[in-house]
Amino acid sequence: MNSLASTHKKPTISDVAKLAKVGKTSVSRYLNGEFDALSERIKAQIELAINILDYRPNQMARSLKRGSSKLIAYLIPDITNPYSVEVMQGLEKACQDNGYTLLVCNTNRSLEKEHYYLQLLSSYSVEGLVFHPIRSHVNSLTAYPYPVVLVDRKIENFSADRVGLDNIQAATLATMHLIDNGFDAILFISEPIVGISSRLDRVNTFKSVVANHHNVSGDVIEITEQTDSEHDRALLATQIAQFYDAYPTKRKAIISINGSLTLEIALALKMLNLANSQEVGLLGFDDPKWAAVVGDGITSIKQPTYRMGYATFELLLKRINGYQGKPQDILFAGELIIRSSTQSLSSDR
Repeated sequence: MNSLASTHKKPTISDVAKLAKVGKTSVSRYLNGEFDALSERIKAQIELAINILDYRPNQMARSLKRGSSKLIAYLIPDITNPYSVEVMQGLEKACQDNGYTLLVCNTNRSLEKEHYYLQLLSSYSVEGLVFHPIRSHVNSLTAYPYPVVLVDRKIENFSADRVGLDNIQAATLATMHLIDNGFDAILFISEPIVGISSRLDRVNTFKSVVANHHNVSGDVIEITEQTDSEHDRALLATQIAQFYDAYPTKRKAIISINGSLTLEIALALKMLNLANSQEVGLLGFDDPKWAAVVGDGITSIKQPTYRMGYATFELLLKRINGYQGKPQDILFAGELIIRSSTQSLSSDR
């Protein structure tokens, strides 16, 4: 075996040129696809040398030499959240379609980690940032040397393109579905609202819709971020039981702020032996796959997450290419997926 191939040192373009018995310029042309400038014999020699050495060009170095890294960063608060993963799938496909690579950073809902990654990325050669912030207040992003597109949430005093759900439309759709199906005592359960614009929009819309229906009672409770612990679940069950007991003559339902919380509410209802719509209806924002199989199915507000991810990249690419127009919000309508958890009285068996 050739000594160059057996060494542990990573082969270089000089090694390829030496083995192929050609100049480095010829190898560079081959790697850049400039095949017309090379004879068939030279191309064959270079290809053979690359295969023998198992040579892999340093794509980052090549990109920087061209003045473009083709790197996009996606900063998310919780990589276990199906919403974030589904948005990422659309974003990654858009990156692939346009010759970009996606770099994902998970903050795990830690403001310290979020700050760390923002500082770290500013020293990297990323061309743009897709940012799903933990809170609406973030230290100024104007100093960062790349364009930013926000996902889901706004940031105070920072003007940028944003892609997300039309929360007013979606919350109206959810609340009216419950009212139209005969639920006249509705509890909206949310994780922390302050500093998260999307949650604030949903809760405020819920309150507004309920206020226009004088025979309907509407309560809101705000709980801490769920940790899946038995203690948290028991506390949640206690709060639901208090709501249930407060309206003995009304038909009761719960709206959940997101998919992760919907699962915890379903488990709490099971603890209370209230896990059917004749006792307490349940509707959740987001439509995780398990929502179709828990009980007889949980009604959900489905977000077009894949399309949202793809649209996010398209906005970012415009900025990367120099677009200086006014920042815009691209808001997608939610789709109501009706299942047995919110069946009307007329359909009860």
